[in-house]
Amino acid sequence: MDEETRLIRTGLANHTLAKTVNPPIQRGSTVLLRDAASLYDDDQLTYGITGLATPSALQAALADLEGAEDVTLYPSGLAAITGALLAVLKAGDEVLVVDSAYKPTRRFCDRLLSRFGVTTTYYDPALDADALMALATPRTRLIVLEAPGSLTFEMQDIPAIAQAANARGIMTLIDNTWAAGFYFKPLAHGVTLSVQALTKYVGGHSDCFMGSVATSDKAVAALLGEAMWDIGWSVSPDDAYTMLRGLRTLATRLPRHHENGLEVARWLQARPEVARVLHPALPDDPGHAIWKRDFTGACGLFGVVLKPCSQTAAKAFLDSLKLFGLGFSWGGYESLALHCDPQLTFRSIPVNLEGPLLRFHVGLESVEDIKADLDQAFTTFRGASPL
Repeated sequence: MDEETRLIRTGLANHTLAKTVNPPIQRGSTVLLRDAASLYDDDQLTYGITGLATPSALQAALADLEGAEDVTLYPSGLAAITGALLAVLKAGDEVLVVDSAYKPTRRFCDRLLSRFGVTTTYYDPALDADALMALATPRTRLIVLEAPGSLTFEMQDIPAIAQAANARGIMTLIDNTWAAGFYFKPLAHGVTLSVQALTKYVGGHSDCFMGSVATSDKAVAALLGEAMWDIGWSVSPDDAYTMLRGLRTLATRLPRHHENGLEVARWLQARPEVARVLHPALPDDPGHAIWKRDFTGACGLFGVVLKPCSQTAAKAFLDSLKLFGLGFSWGGYESLALHCDPQLTFRSIPVNLEGPLLRFHVGLESVEDIKADLDQAFTTFRGASPL
């Protein structure tokens, strides 16, 4: 053969790969089939978009974590939510979405689903199962849940809502990123679809995007698979490898986030500048009883309501932080802080808080260092305009 041909044909890995601790990163779009008949055999892997070795290994591991029959991967957490909604909803359907939902979920419902004839109704996260089901109509196909809710951390009675919805033939979807599939198992409580932003705790290092949807309903799994093919979602093998690596230490990292977060939350409760702390693992939190019944732990994410003060003072506090980065994500090893008030304006149901709302993600740093950083920021806060 000519050299041009030899350069293309030689060096292929035809031998058995060495066994390593983690599966190899297998990159490829084209899958070579053994014969012509296999080209159109849907029972075989025929194209790289459906997941080669590394994504398949991640799916298997996540299925075990979630207690699921099927897991679909998406290129981001938001894509997992929107992908699941597109897979199970059709024109004429109605979806009930908790008013405390992740803001991009709301944006997708209002801007995109509405264009395709799907109606969204937002409901108060405080509603119990009976009150929520009273909102359902014959067109209601799906209920979107969060526990705890984004920014304001309300707890919902997920088992009761799932049971009531299942009795009416209505599917349920929960954003389970806060519990990371580790501290709460939605599918075991009757939820149809468990969504995670793997970007957060599964990845754990703030350096990779991915999302997942887990289900044990075979018909729903088929819808997810069809939508994945039809729309063309896929994840890279390198990102899947990063997520799989993060998953290995999830059970070690999350308890530290739990412990650090609770200690800092209790410390903040005692601060004279703080009106209240929004954290379901705190005994005086309105959602504590549900959290204690259904969850086995907490992560490092919670809210803090300051006593009445100016937005200038709240921003001065954030700007004074040294260990806390100011950013919208969370779930990594590092501590983050966020000013939440601008996002609350999108709620359908007014949120009545004493003062500005801040969100903290407590990372894996020394708790004493974290508290010292917050303490010096409160000094700046007190020096700013109080009202």
